[in-house]
Amino acid sequence: MNILITNDDGYMSKGLRSLVSCMRQFGNISVIAPKKPQSGQSMAVSLGFRQIAYKEIESIDGVSWAYLDATPASCVKFGINFGMNRDGVRPDVVISGINHGSNACTAACYSGTLGAVQEATLNGIPGIGVSLDTYNPDADFTAVEAIFPEMFRKLMASPAPDYGVFYNINFPELPAAHIKGIRVGHMGRGHWEREFRPWDAVRGGEAQAEPGEEVFVMVGDFTDEPENDGLSDHRLLAGGYITLTAHNIMTTDNSETLRLRSIGIEK
Repeated sequence: MNILITNDDGYMSKGLRSLVSCMRQFGNISVIAPKKPQSGQSMAVSLGFRQIAYKEIESIDGVSWAYLDATPASCVKFGINFGMNRDGVRPDVVISGINHGSNACTAACYSGTLGAVQEATLNGIPGIGVSLDTYNPDADFTAVEAIFPEMFRKLMASPAPDYGVFYNINFPELPAAHIKGIRVGHMGRGHWEREFRPWDAVRGGEAQAEPGEEVFVMVGDFTDEPENDGLSDHRLLAGGYITLTAHNIMTTDNSETLRLRSIGIEK
């Protein structure tokens, strides 16, 4: 099996190295990850006729590592276009992670981790995003390393029958022995408020700004919608479960399509 691994935290992140470590048992692995952190880039690609630097870093125990100075989705495009090691070999699956921070609930809409696997799915390649619910750069990923491989085996043994499906897996920040189990949930509903804060109030220090500019940083407070139920992925995650959410790049709302036809909007 040819496995392309990427992330949105950059090629130096601990989560990326942890994912490579636990996936080496499954076949030929190549890493093409962003040169710099790319959180919140969703499925953005690096357009604009700008230079995009690529560099092969090292080969460790048969795993090729490289960075691309581009978005996570662009890294996957690169791996598909040129092959995993620029050898023309097309990946059989793309795995993105292990992300530092949850991608449950509406965070999935912004996630560069999931943007990478959406790009794979768009090209007919299975895609799986894996995240751990902590932003600690030195987080403990041993629970993911212990549990994710078996989840991967089951997902690959029973592929989605329909085009467009990709998977979003989120782990709670707990030791493996304290995790309650694995639950298949759905994307929860939520939004952020008070998202723009003055730079000096949050980060401190002098901001780089041109005369007359105000400088802000985006942080925000998450608001959980009351319509969420017990199978909402972020609530399961908060309750100590690993969550598996099936998303789809086919965003057409079929029920709304039928409703629009029924109200006579077509001429």
